[in-house]
Amino acid sequence: MECDKCGSDAIHHAAYSGAHLCGHHLRESVEKRVKRRIREDGLLDPDATPDDPDRWVIGLSGGKDSVALTRILDDVFGKDPRVEMLALTIHEGIEGYRDASVDACVELADELSLRHELVSYEEEFDVRMDDVVEDDPEDMAACAYCGVFRRDLLEKYAAEFDADKLLTGHNLDDEAQTAMMNFLEGDVRQVAKHFDASLGPFDEREATDAFVPRAKPLRDVPEKEIALYCHVRDLPTHMAECPHAEEAYRGEIQSTIHELEENHPGARHSIMAGYEELSALAAEAYRGGDGEGAGGDEGDAGDEGDAGDEGDDSGLRECERCGSQTSRDVCRKCRLLESIEAAT
Repeated sequence: MECDKCGSDAIHHAAYSGAHLCGHHLRESVEKRVKRRIREDGLLDPDATPDDPDRWVIGLSGGKDSVALTRILDDVFGKDPRVEMLALTIHEGIEGYRDASVDACVELADELSLRHELVSYEEEFDVRMDDVVEDDPEDMAACAYCGVFRRDLLEKYAAEFDADKLLTGHNLDDEAQTAMMNFLEGDVRQVAKHFDASLGPFDEREATDAFVPRAKPLRDVPEKEIALYCHVRDLPTHMAECPHAEEAYRGEIQSTIHELEENHPGARHSIMAGYEELSALAAEAYRGGDGEGAGGDEGDAGDEGDAGDEGDDSGLRECERCGSQTSRDVCRKCRLLESIEAAT
């Protein structure tokens, strides 16, 4: 199998486009799509200057998606004085898993001379996910606890860094799964929130001071291509799956979309094209609603995701215990921590 562009040995066949690509041209294709997404979303504030730069926090887990995102962003903006970037790594307290990925984060940050911060559930909340999973006081999946805690730390440290944007490594597969889940659950309000929180171009979103807005520059690129990209560029990547990952519903959706893509190449792209257009229409109709964790993201999507609702800041107040934004007197994170403490 030869590369369509140069005749070299191809390493990938993109069935949705029919393209056969060698390592060099796969890298070129991935980077082109990410740069296009950056432009179309208006990631860089046009008013940013060296004296008043756009400040970005990148969620860097050490997995393939966040590593690829960090590397590409550094290639494009690393020497741009209008942008200031910080990589944030969160250690959940999962023995034999996160330690190895932290090493990958440190290696990449050192290579790029990128400011890098490491925070942990143990230091921030006095909990470790290994212990939470064992006790399981709420009788729910590990990802449900972990997503709430991760979202809280991403928001907290993005705010402390005075970030203008929070960037995560959600890929095309992740986003197509979330779109399908929202459709099947009939959750049109969540679709609307999704647009303003992380999908829409920045000049089309409803502004909010309650949460740091998100961006997902990898969302046009399939998961497999990101893995190959990391391999081609020999990036320090931790490829192991979290031992506590057990999202049965998302797993079913993942399998369904994989089968659709196998039988109808391009299905993921079609799902997202329609979803993004509908989310813009839903946002116009539903703006002004409320929802706890409005700055959060959809359900856990591999090691880059985090759980929570999305939306605007109307109807929100400060949590009585920690001061974070919530639609209740006590936020979801504090309620979970109370339940965990009572079980120990």
